[in-house]
Amino acid sequence: MTALAQYERLESLGLWRANRTDQRREVIVSFGDATLVVSDGAGRPLSHWSLPAVARLNPQEVPAVFAPDADATETLEIDDPVMIDAIDTVRGSLVKALPRRGRLRQMLTLALLLAVIGGTALWGPDALRRQTADSVSALRRAEIGATVLGHLQARTGPVCRGTRGRAALETLMTRLFGRDAPGQIVVLPAALPGPFTLPGDLTVIDRSMLVRYDDPLIAAGDVIAARASTGDPMEALLRHAGLPATIQLLTSGKLPEAALSDYADALLAQGPRPVSEAVLLRAFADAKVSSAPYASLRSARDQNGATLITSDPMRGQTPVPVLTDAEWIQVQAICDG
Repeated sequence: MTALAQYERLESLGLWRANRTDQRREVIVSFGDATLVVSDGAGRPLSHWSLPAVARLNPQEVPAVFAPDADATETLEIDDPVMIDAIDTVRGSLVKALPRRGRLRQMLTLALLLAVIGGTALWGPDALRRQTADSVSALRRAEIGATVLGHLQARTGPVCRGTRGRAALETLMTRLFGRDAPGQIVVLPAALPGPFTLPGDLTVIDRSMLVRYDDPLIAAGDVIAARASTGDPMEALLRHAGLPATIQLLTSGKLPEAALSDYADALLAQGPRPVSEAVLLRAFADAKVSSAPYASLRSARDQNGATLITSDPMRGQTPVPVLTDAEWIQVQAICDG
């Protein structure tokens, strides 16, 4: 999804309709985090599409007609050549990476399904989840994570996209996990029960935490906790989706849309599984960040935080700031534009 970087602030007008019988309406089209966002004139989101799945229904024609997938009735017309090229660039890079289907693939899928049934009986669903998660490519993880994020944005409002705030979050990501760490941090405008990480290494935190706790170490703690608590984000999703959806992903490379929507609802309702203090302390030590400030947020969420204070891995050491004061202010204002 690196091709998105040059287009992240791009916007254009378009004509959108939810289905074939609706009247077309003028909308604003913009890029979200691995999603295409369709908003009304007031900036309210109307639809979110997973970019890897977007289909162009009339190649080489203008205005271009796009849909969230090849079978969808929802459509979007765009005549802005820059936006058309941007969408086509991302689509093209992803289509090239998709496996080709054919008779051999169908035979292999059948053989794999039989092996899955036998393996499930022999080793159980936990082993099947791990095997399936391990088999999902980085490209497919990005697509799945983007789709879940799209469902989340439909419920909470779009991801906050202040330019300076996003740059400061990239700095925070590098400070916590290293320059080569995959993924990114995104901020949703609505309150969440806790932070979490989606497939594709999308770490999600919320605006209310940034505003309520005026300490970058607490925000850093939320990011650390999100990445520590989830384990493999793909496996966490499959645990919620259940065995039939897991088998479908393993054999077809796809998950039911309902499973992704339900997972978004679950994250908004109850958040991820709480992570133990022992796991958290190791994660804080790896990031070289003091754990004591984060104890206050843990306590506010009715989770034990005492050990984060008494066993702070940075106690007695000179802390390395996670952000400058200016960068922290930019992060706090990320939802202000």
